[in-house]
Amino acid sequence: MFEAAELGRTLSKADFKQAEPELRARLLEAQRRARAAGLPVLLVITGVAGAGKGELVNRLHEWLDSRNVRTHVFWDETDEEKQRPRWWRYWRAMPAAGEIGILFGGWYARLIDDARQGRAGDDDIESELDRIREVEHMLINDGALLVKFWLHLPESEQARRVEARRKDPKSHWRMAPETAREANHYSEFIDLATRVVRETDTGEAPWFLIEATDHRFRDLTAGRTLRRAIDTRLESARDESPVKVSHAPALPATETARRTIVDHVDSDLVLPKREYKQEKRALAATINRLGWKGFKGRHPVVAVFEGWDAAGKGGAIRRLTESLDARLYNVIPIAEPTDEEAAHHYLWRFWRHLPRDGYWTIFDRSWYGRVLVERVEGFASQPEWARAYHEINTFEEQLAAHGVTLLKFWLNITPQEQLQRFEARQETPYKQHKITPDDWRNRDKWDDYKAAVNEMVIRTSTEFAPWHIVPANDKRYARIEVMRIAAEAVKRDLKAKGKKR
Repeated sequence: MFEAAELGRTLSKADFKQAEPELRARLLEAQRRARAAGLPVLLVITGVAGAGKGELVNRLHEWLDSRNVRTHVFWDETDEEKQRPRWWRYWRAMPAAGEIGILFGGWYARLIDDARQGRAGDDDIESELDRIREVEHMLINDGALLVKFWLHLPESEQARRVEARRKDPKSHWRMAPETAREANHYSEFIDLATRVVRETDTGEAPWFLIEATDHRFRDLTAGRTLRRAIDTRLESARDESPVKVSHAPALPATETARRTIVDHVDSDLVLPKREYKQEKRALAATINRLGWKGFKGRHPVVAVFEGWDAAGKGGAIRRLTESLDARLYNVIPIAEPTDEEAAHHYLWRFWRHLPRDGYWTIFDRSWYGRVLVERVEGFASQPEWARAYHEINTFEEQLAAHGVTLLKFWLNITPQEQLQRFEARQETPYKQHKITPDDWRNRDKWDDYKAAVNEMVIRTSTEFAPWHIVPANDKRYARIEVMRIAAEAVKRDLKAKGKKR
């Protein structure tokens, strides 16, 4: 595979000097157009140790407007990174719309190193390759331009460079820490790299193999390739004529009329006040104990609260958090995305709030907005929300693989109960802030939302992240049910974690 990058191509100093000014001008113009178009550019640079990845990154910073370029290096994991799912460190580095993000090694360097060091078996490698393809597909579908450079050196050239830099004190600082170490395992590295590159070389995210023996040829080739990739994407976007839909069309009658999962919820379940107090006291003590046990055992918990407007999500969250020490949890209210959040993939803002091991993060509404309000109100196009089910399942699978207890609650009330609560809020001065015109508009689309909830539950209730449909006409019953489910799930997962040790 890498033979094409071992042809001995070079570029004279004079030819480089002649070509560089034009390339810089065109590259800057491409960057300016990408920024104006809100195109996020993700540049992954990896390859053989000693091939000059750092030199190329420095050159690109020189050629580009570095104010809109962010470079991220993924060497040894920090303690903060180790205490979160594997891909947390990469999602934090995703470029915003109009920016260029350079990922030094990207998600490929870690995979190859784990495989070579024996930390990943064949099944682990294949699983991570699947995940890489899924994430890259997800980013591209969301509008990002992904450019992947593999810088290649023949074994003899790598060995020559390592030896020369060892002997020359002036250039030794330019050698990355892993270069000398990897030079002793060239054949093993290339075998693994061949598999990784071959299995992640897709039509939408191809690899560009760049011969790196001559630094001038390497840099000019990379610069031209990046400029061409940006221009090609912008030209293709200009030729397309996407149809903007300001309001989502009504769901077909066959979708809205049929009975759904929420129609089977027993809305008449109630809990007497005396029983509520007794159970609340006992469950609060259990959850508090489990919270501290999870903290000591570094066990993370993520709880997601969705439900109808006025279903009591806030009250259920408060009863849950009252049971925990305030130092152990964060509650994240999700509303309309900020400008910064809207400039990234919709999952980015949720990745950044994931808890460290031992802590809880509670989302008051969540990533399911993509397949609920964004779907029904037309804020997301049909292709965007249709592919979100798989994207969400992939995201949640990564949380589960890290050992997160993922709790997903849908608080369900009837239309009649919602109307009573809306009217009560309007009549109570200190509750009037809870009712907005949007709440009434959403109520008019009850059937559309019901169909969306039904599909959401069916398509995203998995063995590692099941949905819990909680009858919430009676607030006391709903709150105790949430506390009970949370306690049982955390207790189960802590027990399973203890057995593995």
